[in-house]
Amino acid sequence: MSGRSARSNGPAGSGGAAEPSPGAATASGRADLPGQAVGAPGRGARKTPGAGEGAGASGLGPYRLVATDLDGTLLRADETVSGRTRAALEAAAGRGAAHIVVTGRAVPWTRHILAELDYHGLAVCSQGAQVYDAGADRLLTSMTLDRMLAERALAVIEEQVGQLALAVSRDGLDGEVLVGPGYGLAEQRLAVVPFTDRSEAWAEPLTKLYVQHPALGDDELAMAVRAVAGQLVDVVVSGEGLVELLPLGLNKARGLSLAARRLRVRAAETIAFGDMPNDVPMFRWAGHGVAMANGHPELIAVADEVTASHEEDGIAVVLERLLTEAS
Repeated sequence: MSGRSARSNGPAGSGGAAEPSPGAATASGRADLPGQAVGAPGRGARKTPGAGEGAGASGLGPYRLVATDLDGTLLRADETVSGRTRAALEAAAGRGAAHIVVTGRAVPWTRHILAELDYHGLAVCSQGAQVYDAGADRLLTSMTLDRMLAERALAVIEEQVGQLALAVSRDGLDGEVLVGPGYGLAEQRLAVVPFTDRSEAWAEPLTKLYVQHPALGDDELAMAVRAVAGQLVDVVVSGEGLVELLPLGLNKARGLSLAARRLRVRAAETIAFGDMPNDVPMFRWAGHGVAMANGHPELIAVADEVTASHEEDGIAVVLERLLTEAS
């Protein structure tokens, strides 16, 4: 989903490099992740590598897991992955470095992409709220947003900035995305259900809210939300027109750490690729964070390196270099 965006060189979000405790926030579901070798490397250069089985032992230098965002990172604008990037990921896997998708998209909006990639491992979806076993088509963990708290947060925000356009993502393997009046969708291929009565938005368990403002850009709106409702919900900007309200403490790092723990891969053994502020926690968690050239300034500010854009095989550029260096 997308709408208007006014990007700014705002400060990067704070947070230490310590590996988060996946169970710290209320979640429904189980953490019984299957031991499938799917994954991608991530950032965390401040961490000491080594404490898991086979630590540092891969043909990709110190990295045993390659974690990639989807939109603006792994996927090109037409939602395809280039042959060069596919080949680089396959070569990394052949050297012992698994690939894991870590996306803001909920499972229903991710499934078709995973199918096109012939991807059968674990995927971290919905900003870390969902860990999905693609091979079994099974939701392993799911964290939901307290609806009473979300409704209260929305009221507080609207008291400050005026009425917002709203969309909500329902929980579950087939959770619908409901879109209210005035909410702008740039990606028309995604399935949504329109609503006019806001009471419909709160009728079933949710993973997150999407909000848009008629005048404020994405970064401005996110700052306003943090200022007045930051004690009630977390907020991230995940793309143009995508300001998301999440359960407190939820982020991509939390979901990725759950999957990596099952794979017996440590944060320092992960290399992560991303393009938006919602990737900041993942970068802070992982051993190495690589921002795409098309990335948001907030993410670029905390990245360990910047690669080429998602249209120019930025992931492949880095993986090919690491493969060559490890040869």
